[in-house]
Amino acid sequence: MAKPPNPARRSESSRQAILAATGELCSQVGYGRLTIEAIAARAGVSKKTIYRWWPSKGAVVLELLGETATIATAPPDTGDLAADLHTMLTEIVDILTRDSAGTGVISEALNDPDLARDLRERLIQPGIDAFKQRLRRAQDAGRLHPDADLDVALDLLYGPIYHRMALHLGMPGPAYLGSLITHALRALTPPTPH
Repeated sequence: MAKPPNPARRSESSRQAILAATGELCSQVGYGRLTIEAIAARAGVSKKTIYRWWPSKGAVVLELLGETATIATAPPDTGDLAADLHTMLTEIVDILTRDSAGTGVISEALNDPDLARDLRERLIQPGIDAFKQRLRRAQDAGRLHPDADLDVALDLLYGPIYHRMALHLGMPGPAYLGSLITHALRALTPPTPH
């Protein structure tokens, strides 16, 4: 006698198909032209299935971004603070530039309080927590001043990225990020005794 299909498994395969379709469509048409109808057609599901799990296209894209972000789940700690910060900032730049998905979700969140809350809870706050955790370890090791304000450090390092994004100044490349990190760490590092 054949076993009936497992509804949870079927749901997970549909969810994965929806996320894959969303990623493909973002690559092809960008966030602005992405629609729930196109996602449903590409994934082979109904719009109703998508809306059962997500209230908007922004919510679908946010979940996709959350699944590909690694810093919040595994922050780097190579022993080289500058290199670890470079890895963290590079991931943010990648999220913000990948097929306009990151900037699209941020833009939509400005007018959608529920999406803004989800963005903070799922992607932004875990990233901030990972950043502060890494900087606290650097403080404990004596590589950052023990009184360094980690909220200010966050703004010093991440602020320029969002500034460049908001004003269409072009996202920073590796050399700019390296210079940014060098200058910020200079302000946060205890002076060397002579």
